[in-house]
Amino acid sequence: MEYKILKDLVSFNTINDNENAKIINYIENYLKKLNFKTEYKEKCLIMSIGTKQKVGFLGHTDTVEVIEGWETNPFDLKIKNDKIYGLGTCDMKGGIAAMLEAISKIDFSKLKYGMKVYFTYDEETNFKGILDIIKLNEIFPDTMIFGEPTNNEYVVGSKGLLQCEINFKGIKVHSSNPEKGKSANMNAVYCLHELNEFYNKEIKTYKEEKFEVPYTTLNVGLINGGSACNSVSANCSAFLDFRIANKIHLKTIKDKLNKLANKYDGRVIIMKEIEPFINKVEFISNDKTANYITEASFISCKQKIILGTGPITAHEINEHISEKSYSELIEQYMNLIEKICTD
Repeated sequence: MEYKILKDLVSFNTINDNENAKIINYIENYLKKLNFKTEYKEKCLIMSIGTKQKVGFLGHTDTVEVIEGWETNPFDLKIKNDKIYGLGTCDMKGGIAAMLEAISKIDFSKLKYGMKVYFTYDEETNFKGILDIIKLNEIFPDTMIFGEPTNNEYVVGSKGLLQCEINFKGIKVHSSNPEKGKSANMNAVYCLHELNEFYNKEIKTYKEEKFEVPYTTLNVGLINGGSACNSVSANCSAFLDFRIANKIHLKTIKDKLNKLANKYDGRVIIMKEIEPFINKVEFISNDKTANYITEASFISCKQKIILGTGPITAHEINEHISEKSYSELIEQYMNLIEKICTD
């Protein structure tokens, strides 16, 4: 197998969407030759074939940065011992290339229904691409397939996300007489301690066994406060990340955060809020889920499937997939298109 499409996609430097226009033009030109029609094109691309689209595929074109330590040129596809190396091969240019390969092998004139494809940007940072598409009031096909890496396993659910910042205010004075002031740092400590007690008693006890980590998790990712060791801090910020197992937890946690912030002279800023989902797909027997967030969490349709290449080496040095996984994924995508667009 030549892997021409994957090689071409990897050659585009789409770190921080740097060559977004080039990769979007490449995909559009490829699909136009297969009689797909462009429905929308700016930084995102939407194309379709047929009048009744029952299935949709979605992939993001951006990648993470290159980490020091690569043994090959990350923008030049290399194959060694059944492994295909290149930036984005796993996450998720391998998925996009497999989509294009699969589509090229389908005779849509023999199928009852058509399909749509979506290509987005900025998935690795702020999900701006999928949010742009949602703003179009897009009506998605009944079944949507997302090419995130899953090592060829069907994934039908994902945890939700709540990320927030709490800003604490204090009064700065010299540390030799701290009673004259008010420590924002200590307010943060007291608040986070009380939050952790609440989390362990009220949140962590709920179990959703379909997730690998079967409960909502809490992580205090960053704490920034104070200006000097000999000064009582006037400001402190804490950044929190909850991976949500039960959507009820979103409201429960936000309510608690606001109460604690009021108690400890703080203010809560919600940065991201995404509900968890687990959907039943009629032709998939397992109910495997993901702890991470994908663009599947942002859209509404009857069935959502996350399915991509492996092994899962996303965001790693020497990112790669196996030749076997890539070939298998093309077949999986073809089978899904033919099944959904025929039934």
